[in-house]
Amino acid sequence: MSIVSLKESYRVCSTTARRSAGNFYYSFWALPAAKRRSMCALYAFFRRTDDLGDDPGPVDERRKALMRWRGSLKDAAEGKFDDPVFPALMDTIRRYEIPLEYFETAIDGVETDLARTEFETLAELERYCYQVASVVGLACIHVWGFHREPSAYEAAHHCGVAFQLTNIVRDVKEDAERGRVYLPRRLLLQHGISPSSLIDGHFDAIVCDVIRRVAYHAEEHYASARRLTPYLSSDGRRAYGAMLAIYHGLLKRIHAANYDVFTTRIRLPAWRKTAIALQHMWPRFVPQFGSRAPRRTIDSLSDHS
Repeated sequence: MSIVSLKESYRVCSTTARRSAGNFYYSFWALPAAKRRSMCALYAFFRRTDDLGDDPGPVDERRKALMRWRGSLKDAAEGKFDDPVFPALMDTIRRYEIPLEYFETAIDGVETDLARTEFETLAELERYCYQVASVVGLACIHVWGFHREPSAYEAAHHCGVAFQLTNIVRDVKEDAERGRVYLPRRLLLQHGISPSSLIDGHFDAIVCDVIRRVAYHAEEHYASARRLTPYLSSDGRRAYGAMLAIYHGLLKRIHAANYDVFTTRIRLPAWRKTAIALQHMWPRFVPQFGSRAPRRTIDSLSDHS
């Protein structure tokens, strides 16, 4: 039994996305209304999951809250809703045949954050990125529409890792202030840096060099992520192109700042994100544009981020 109507559930999810989705929300504009609403439903669930893990309360309480949220997801799959997000989420899952395991894995990833504050190697960090980011991309491509080939799933995974690594290098200072260090411990020690020194607020050129290494690894994942484009529907290509250009644009700003993410928080300006979104929306409203002019590639779009 639903606590709100399906229409109201979608409205709640859309409000959440509009207020909080930041970089992602701009890319939603490139989609038709029905798919845009479903993207908001996905975002609202993943946002709530993250928020439960980031709550300032005791770890045990956050763990219990995530356990309850996992139970609510299971109940929702059986048609029993205890949160206004779930009617829209389940409608989206059924409409686009999205595996429920993606949402369970996202909860696993947030629980990982509660259990550990460091990652030994880059490979360990990438496994975490799959849990908290790649599954988001895998859910998204079901909404957009795609050819269900192994290569498409693989490219969506690379996209999630690229985006999450971008977030990680941008947020090194903020994460350290919360007692979390996502830069691989082994890489830090190779540069003579202890994770505890970051938590203590020690940021310098050597730390920037570690960030550079992780940022260049993110670039490798962006290159692999671009292979997803041919597998997507026209709707998906527009949304994905916008999303990729926005996130890669953020990473390029980090490169341009010589990896100094401590002095100021690096952002892509709202006007730039709006311009990217409008650029990708244009073929929706003027279909003949796509047939008369060659479609720009993801590479060329990213070059102008």
